[in-house]
This record gives sequence, C-alpha cells and structure tokens, in this order.
Amino acid sequence: MSRIYKRAKSPYFQYEFYKDGRKKRLSTRVSKRNLAKQIQDDWDLRRAKGDYSFMGRSRNSLVTNTQISEYIEHYKDFLEGRKSANTNAIVKGVLSQFELYLETEGIYSIDQITVPHINGYIDFLTVTPKTKKNHLGVISLMFKQAILEGHIVQNPCENATLPRIIPNVRHRQMTPKDLKVIFKNSSKWRLYYAILLYTGLRAGDVAMLLYENIDVKGKKITQLIRKSRRVHELPLSDLLLKEIGSIKGKRGPVFPYLYNENERKLNDRLAIPRKSMQKMLEDAELPKATLHSFRVTYNNMLRDQGLSIQDRQVLLTHTSSETTKIYTHPNMNLAAKHLNKMPNYLDKPVK
Repeated sequence: MSRIYKRAKSPYFQYEFYKDGRKKRLSTRVSKRNLAKQIQDDWDLRRAKGDYSFMGRSRNSLVTNTQISEYIEHYKDFLEGRKSANTNAIVKGVLSQFELYLETEGIYSIDQITVPHINGYIDFLTVTPKTKKNHLGVISLMFKQAILEGHIVQNPCENATLPRIIPNVRHRQMTPKDLKVIFKNSSKWRLYYAILLYTGLRAGDVAMLLYENIDVKGKKITQLIRKSRRVHELPLSDLLLKEIGSIKGKRGPVFPYLYNENERKLNDRLAIPRKSMQKMLEDAELPKATLHSFRVTYNNMLRDQGLSIQDRQVLLTHTSSETTKIYTHPNMNLAAKHLNKMPNYLDKPVK
C-alpha cells in the first residue's frame, strides 16, 4: 500500500509506503496530483518487482516529468529570500520570456529541454548579443539548481552557442560639436547635463544630489558616492555655479523627478535624460553616446588642461592603490583653477 499527499510548506506531493515494516517517505518533486499519481503507479510497480532504486533518487532512475511552469515558480520562490529584489526582477523577466518561447515549441516538461531548444531561444531573442549572454546565464543557473534537486541529469545550456559579441565603445568621448548640440537643444535637463560634464559625477550620483550638498561659498559639492559608499568633496567651477544659480532657501533633491533611493527605479528614471540626449545627437546625425560619456569627457578635458592622472583619479572618485597628496589633502584651489579653464558650452551664442 502507498499513498500520496502534500506536506505543509511544500509545493510537492509526498510518496509514502512501508518497507520492512518501516514507514518511508519520498518527495515526488511534482505539485500536480495527476503527475504525482503517475509517479506513484510507477514506483508501486517497481516495488512489486523488488526494485527500490528510486529510493536513492539516482539520476538514471528517477522519473519526474516536472512541468516547466511549476519548476519556474518553485525556482523563483527559492530565490526570493536569497537574492536581491533587483536580481529577482531580472530572473522573473528572463524566465517569463523563456517559458513563453518553450510553449510555442510545444515543450512543457523540464526534462524535454535540449541544446537545440536553448539555441532556438537565443535566436528568438531580439536583443544584443551581450543581453543574450545574460539571458543564458540566468537560465543556466536555474538548470544547475534543477540538477541539484534531481529533476534533470544535464544542463542543456552548457553546450549552447552564443552569437559573436562585437566590442564597441559605448561611453565615447564627446566632441565640442556634440556638446554644443546638447546644450543648445536641452531645456529640462540642461542643468543635469551641465553637472555631469563639469563635475564628472556618475549619472546616478547626480540624480541623488541634494541642495544641502552644494556649498556655493566654498565652491564645492559634498556627495555620497554610491559605488564606493564614501563621501567625497568635489570642486565647483565658476561656470557651473553660474548655471546652478541661487539656491538660497532651497532644500531637498536638485532633480526630484530622478531622485529615488530604490536602485532599480533610479536606473529606470535615468533612461529619460539619456534618451533625450541620444535623440538630440541622432537628429544632428551624430554618433550615439551615453550619460557616462560626460564623465569620460570630463576626464579628458582635465587631461588636456594638464592635470595629472593621480589628481584626475581623485576627482573622478576612482579606487586607487596610490595615495596622492591631493587625495589626503585635497587642493581645491588648484583643482578649481583647472576647472575654470574648461571650455564654455553653456552660454548661448550671440546672434
């Protein structure tokens, strides 16, 4: 005699039977009763023949037929308390697309998925080769977990073939022509772009800038750099201070629409000024650039002014193994002198 039932806090049916007068329980690894019944019948037949190999849940003898939709839900639950909200959101999005593709191929059981199905999914995606690689990584981790849990024997992602990734310079240096186009046509995001260009701060750090962080009298910004989790002081040029204007009585975020302490939501909002800038460049038939291009341009403008690489590393808040004088004792006057020599792209041309 045997029976199948569900235990509390487990999505799977349990298989219960007696052997040598002792009660035994095994997980069927499926959550649908009809599939659990099939496994019960199979294991009952094996027991009748004296075959108890299924008790070891060996990879060669275990019959699971785990449904893809069920395992994906189980895997997402498994990750819920183990990974960040951002990672869980990415996994959810990738696996939803993967499941949709498998449905179009008529594949519903996890052990039916083969290398050709993975290659087919890669071809099905209309994204960049690098993003396809990221999708493959997410799916491969799921299959590795499925192997550990005894659902499948082999990871079909291991022998999949990705398209060739062609390196490209995403964060290119902007030219004077690029900058003139941007500041001539920008209105809503003009100050945002100006702070990016004349401080070298990362896009997310500028989005999180507060009026309280701006010291007009001291001509500096005191800002928490999210990447290094350290507070840095950065000099402000006269040109940028003029663009910022009077901040007397102002408090809170300089860019309230962008400001968000949730990392994922912040990144989503940064797409607005980025796409706006890229549209300006596209309309002017200029190459694509990113918000990080302002940071690259800042570095090169300082280099052209003769500022040493060690000093630029400090201003860019890069991690460095070398402790320099300007790092331990920041020379704001020297840095401001170089900043004030930067070309002016903010003033409108005189007609």
